Amino acid sequence: MLELIVNVILLLFFIYTLFFHVTEAPIPQKVLNNPNALSPAAWPTVIIVLLIICIAANIVKLLRKNKDNPAFNLSIFIKTVPGFFKSKLFIGIVIVVALSFILEPLGFMVSSFLFLVAYGVLLGERKYVRLALVALAITLMLYICFGVLLQVNLPRGTVPFLRNFALFIESIVS
Repeated sequence: MLELIVNVILLLFFIYTLFFHVTEAPIPQKVLNNPNALSPAAWPTVIIVLLIICIAANIVKLLRKNKDNPAFNLSIFIKTVPGFFKSKLFIGIVIVVALSFILEPLGFMVSSFLFLVAYGVLLGERKYVRLALVALAITLMLYICFGVLLQVNLPRGTVPFLRNFALFIESIVS
């Protein structure tokens, strides 16, 4: 039932996006003056229409598949919703959302370390020293892979002492 609800929400979102953002997007004058130019809205329109078709087909498939299923009922689904908010899946989603908020102020190193520790505790790791060491090793490995080898600019943080810490680690690793 959750899959059906998510599909319907996605379908409505893509239809809204198609009609109110893609088709009404302004077209530059030089594109309008060139009869051979492809409109900037062409590819987004094609992609969103294909998404709408695929999601609609998936909704029809879900309805046919669960036509005779007595558990495929909205009232039964609503009864299971409070259990979802207590599940590890929901707590994991909250941890990821929290990471998105703390990434910029705390920086990549501290945020990644805290994220890995929090997720390790969520998954049941009770050896905290080992968890901290593994999280530290993974954080450093990710920093070396992305920050040093691929030269991706990772957030250093806006909190002064954490930013100085990130710069210190960068000077050691680089």
